[in-house]
Amino acid sequence: MGRLLLGASTGRLPEPVVSKPRHLLTHPHHLVARFVGSLSSKPPDPADDAWALTQLLPGEQQLWHRMSNQDRRHSITVARRFVDARPASTRAEVAGALLHDVGKIECGLGTWGRVAASVVGGRTERFRCYQDHERIGAELAATVGSDPATVDLIAERGPAFETLHACDRA
Repeated sequence: MGRLLLGASTGRLPEPVVSKPRHLLTHPHHLVARFVGSLSSKPPDPADDAWALTQLLPGEQQLWHRMSNQDRRHSITVARRFVDARPASTRAEVAGALLHDVGKIECGLGTWGRVAASVVGGRTERFRCYQDHERIGAELAATVGSDPATVDLIAERGPAFETLHACDRA
């Protein structure tokens, strides 16, 4: 997600500089699929939800239950792709795949707010929160005692990140 980089103080607001490419421009198919999936608030299939819970530590399960149904369904899909692409993945890595969007719980944005944040960037505090959900999610996971590999994956780093990124964009 794009991050705002601030320059030297000049008495006026600096021009925003985006440090990473916008998903809107680089992965429109992913955004369309996420949008369509977000239109239903149906909970995940009970068998999928049960599988997810077996991959999560107790504190991670609490975070999982705070995620929206739409985000949990998406995360299960991504985590299943991740396991298929990386069969030797550890429980901690699968937990990172399941919780890769957990930072979004702090932003308080619904579907249309997320669309707006993706289009216009971090123009409001909540939009900036959405743009920084990876760092926020990693902090949440660390706070509940997640394995460092889980925290790293949520923070978009570590040896399994490229696989997770590909599975999230598929």
